[in-house]
Amino acid sequence: MYATAANIEELKPPGRKAFTPWLLIITGDVRDLFDGGTPLPWLGGIGVLAFIALYATAISTGLDPRRRHTRTPLLLLAGLAVVTFALGIGYAGDWLLCFPLLSLATGVVLRGRRHLGRVILTFAGSAGIIAGLRGGPSDSLTVGYGTVLSGLVTAAVLTLFETVAQLRATRQELARTAVEKERLRFSRDLHDLLGHTLSVVVVKAEAVRRLAPRDLEAALGQAADIEAVGRQALTEIREAVTGYREGSLDTELDRARSVLDASGIEAGVHRSGPPLSPQAEALLGWVVREGVTNVVRHSGAARCEIDVRGDIDRVRLVIADNGHGGSPPAGEDGSGGVTKVGGTGLKGLTERLAAAGGSLTSGPDGRRGFRLVAELPVDTEGPMETTEPGQGPQNKGVRTA
Repeated sequence: MYATAANIEELKPPGRKAFTPWLLIITGDVRDLFDGGTPLPWLGGIGVLAFIALYATAISTGLDPRRRHTRTPLLLLAGLAVVTFALGIGYAGDWLLCFPLLSLATGVVLRGRRHLGRVILTFAGSAGIIAGLRGGPSDSLTVGYGTVLSGLVTAAVLTLFETVAQLRATRQELARTAVEKERLRFSRDLHDLLGHTLSVVVVKAEAVRRLAPRDLEAALGQAADIEAVGRQALTEIREAVTGYREGSLDTELDRARSVLDASGIEAGVHRSGPPLSPQAEALLGWVVREGVTNVVRHSGAARCEIDVRGDIDRVRLVIADNGHGGSPPAGEDGSGGVTKVGGTGLKGLTERLAAAGGSLTSGPDGRRGFRLVAELPVDTEGPMETTEPGQGPQNKGVRTA
């Protein structure tokens, strides 16, 4: 289901050009007009021209968000229905194929409205009755079924695309809201922690200054208190920062875009696919931070693309720039091909992703630029360390932005 939704998100909704080729089903009627097989061919020609004009205009206005909810498409649809009934009753035969086209236009114009089903069934029943009276029971069933199917399927497909677009917009809004809430939480925590701690430090430092000339032992006690308060503050700040940095991947992507923009690097950030587990979000968030740090510090790039694309099983993160060295060297052999990354900051990430069933690779991206690729199972599980990559015994002295 997630894969299907992701594929739909990548597709564009059908436009007016997608519905125009369906007019080819009445080419037989047009041919009969020129062959003289139709009585009063001039009248039939006028009817065909009116039908084509009304059909194309109704489709166009029905797909236009600005005019869809006005009376214009409804009036055009009513005119199309009048012409369709006139052609069907007057000529019957293949002219009844205008009814499925009428139903298709109805699905475009009336999609999402409660009267859609009843209108399409009315058109289908009318087409079936006309076909039964003029063309036989088999034609009645075929035309009626085609009329129902074309309208309902068209309405369902367009409604699906519109629903996906609304869900995408809602997801982006929720992501922005989550980022803002996390920023507020982080600023509030720092204010609460540092405000109290610094007040205590200032008071005790003043006490040390007053006591030092006359009571060195008491001054040393106050200094010891300052040290204890400072250590406690460091612990609390680490906890606050850890909670902030282990937020969602959307948060990290937003921060990456902000860092790239601030560095004068044009950023392109894209994400699609199913939701990830908290562990996978944290791992990919670390990859984004380390990769963007390398781009900003070493690449000299003018543009950086970050693409997160997932399916039902795995998620793939690609960070590509157009610079000249935004990632650690390719390997000890000096080869230019894709290889395991060997930078100090990314080495710990490579091990973490491998332990979670994923991988981290890098290599030149064409003639210019560098590409960092991380792959990970969607449902990554297992304990996560609280220290950041780039810290600890194996990564001493290396920090992640």
